[in-house]
Amino acid sequence: MKKIINYQEMKQIFYFILLIAGFSSIHSCKDLLDEDGNPLLDLNNTGGLSGPRALYREVTAKDTLAEYHYSGLLMNRVITDSASITDIMYSGERISQITFRGFLDLNGNGKLDKDSISYDRQFNYGNNSQLQSISETRSVFRRPPPVPPSTKPGPQTLFASEKYIHTFTYNTATSKLESMTTVKGEEVVGGPIKYTEYSKSDFSYVGDNVSKVLNISGPVTSNNPNVLGAPTEKYSFEYYAYDQQISPFTLLPQVYKISRLLSTKYSIKESMILSPNNPKRWSVTDITVNIPVPIVMSTNYVYDLQTYMTKGYDINYIYKPQ
Repeated sequence: MKKIINYQEMKQIFYFILLIAGFSSIHSCKDLLDEDGNPLLDLNNTGGLSGPRALYREVTAKDTLAEYHYSGLLMNRVITDSASITDIMYSGERISQITFRGFLDLNGNGKLDKDSISYDRQFNYGNNSQLQSISETRSVFRRPPPVPPSTKPGPQTLFASEKYIHTFTYNTATSKLESMTTVKGEEVVGGPIKYTEYSKSDFSYVGDNVSKVLNISGPVTSNNPNVLGAPTEKYSFEYYAYDQQISPFTLLPQVYKISRLLSTKYSIKESMILSPNNPKRWSVTDITVNIPVPIVMSTNYVYDLQTYMTKGYDINYIYKPQ
């Protein structure tokens, strides 16, 4: 029985890895336009843009994974699958608030959940301008089952109100992100929030690139202060064989990228977006099983003349002039 459970676990890990890889390349040869009608980098043009640029789209053969919008030089909106919208607000040039309305893959099965999600995140900084914590309020809306004789589900209604606290630590010598910890609780009318779950990610680096993330999760055994219990899940993500070219994600705000990694418990697999370069291989390993076996993904990148990566893991990155 133990072998069967491990096999199924490995199948699930392999399945959610496919989220980041896409499934096939794009063969369109026509020029794309941004929301203002400006021409974008042609997918089959190896020359690319010249001069300052902004990241505009992440696309696969099937879908647009993300579309980035800007107000001047500041990114202020991201549209993702199923018309989900992330709005970014600033205090000066620092992100102060992010709101999300839409759908997420909460269980890592490769499909967006039918539950609608909305969350509001408030960002708190230290005296050194480093992000110290994020306070998040999240609402989950669910359609109740149909009431006979009707066969249609009811309208989206509030199913759960959740509270998250995300905290961050940094290496004192390098100022690099060292760890991030999330505690999750559910809001109860007339009572204090009881935090019941946690996750923690520890980051390792080779140079400026993320080389490994150890992610653990488990129960919060008591509150005030929160006590983290023994982890029930442990995953190791490793990124290696980095190139020397420029990652598209260097064009996005660092704080937004950190927030993106906190969208779901499975989003941490994208930690390579914190790196200035691009890993040609990465792996995920469930280290709770008796014999951990890494599942490895690899790619051959495509670049433009300015050495920006334009395609990897079957995802195309579309730029616009800035």
